[in-house]
Amino acid sequence: MKIVTHTLEQINGVEIYPIISLIIFFVFFIIIGIHVFTADKNYIDEMKNMPFDDDDDFQENFDNQLKNKNL
Repeated sequence: MKIVTHTLEQINGVEIYPIISLIIFFVFFIIIGIHVFTADKNYIDEMKNMPFDDDDDFQENFDNQLKNKNL
């Protein structure tokens, strides 16, 4: 760990990197929060019920992909 601290001490302006990282994290978190609260409720319900839907087209596509991989 001593080598890491020594190396970081030698870099000019290294103190800005944690600040930039924190800003990027909070901007990403805020964007995801806005997306969640403004998402279309019908789309959310559709995605929520997707595992319970009996979708034959999906199963056929999945089976065809498996067959193509085995060939």
